[in-house]
Amino acid sequence: MSLTVMRLNRVKQEFEPNYYVSLGELDPMTQTSSGKPRSPKGRARRAHELLADEYPDAECELDFNNAYELLAATILAAQSTDVGVNKATPRLFRRFPTPYDLAEVDPEQVEPYVNTIGLFRNKSKSLVGMARMLVDEYDGEVPSRMEDLVRLPGVGRKTANVVRSVALGLPGLPVDTHVTRLSNLLGLTDSEDPVVIERQLNAVIPAAERGDFSLRMILHGRRVCIARRPQCDNCILNYFCPSAL
Repeated sequence: MSLTVMRLNRVKQEFEPNYYVSLGELDPMTQTSSGKPRSPKGRARRAHELLADEYPDAECELDFNNAYELLAATILAAQSTDVGVNKATPRLFRRFPTPYDLAEVDPEQVEPYVNTIGLFRNKSKSLVGMARMLVDEYDGEVPSRMEDLVRLPGVGRKTANVVRSVALGLPGLPVDTHVTRLSNLLGLTDSEDPVVIERQLNAVIPAAERGDFSLRMILHGRRVCIARRPQCDNCILNYFCPSAL
């Protein structure tokens, strides 16, 4: 019997009705007598718990050594793969190890280091613009406040939340295509707007755990709940997912 199947059986046994009734833990506001969470908040909490068990060591798949490198790598990762970005950034960071180095050049001088990545010309402009703003307005340091991060060229809320949660150890819940898709499939939201989804999930997920929750949702979307071929039979969330096949 596979480890995944064993985990699924354990989950199904754990959440039998008698389990809750015997412990007096049945919450009529968030779950039914069958042990299935019935509200978006209930499903979000249960997904958070189970994904933490399934992916205890989830981490960002971009390679970086500091906040500046993660910021640059995340800008490059827009509409590109982490694998592709990781192949390009070692040369980029050897040539431009600090924002000060990157701020001194024109975008055309950055392009040869990132030309294997999609939209590399626009991203080169964003990298140089980002570095210049860091130098001019933040003493070469990556700011921590959301309102400061989103002012940087090439940075939206998703990138800002990645930097906050992964590099700076601050609350942040990045909402990418995987988080958006899984949140809708699980009935955690009925919105396709990343900002709305982020706010709805923030209301349920503890602040210190939001980044990890996002990373685990992304991993689950890549490995199990695959867009074109979801593996519902092997999904740890299938017993309460409204979209399970």
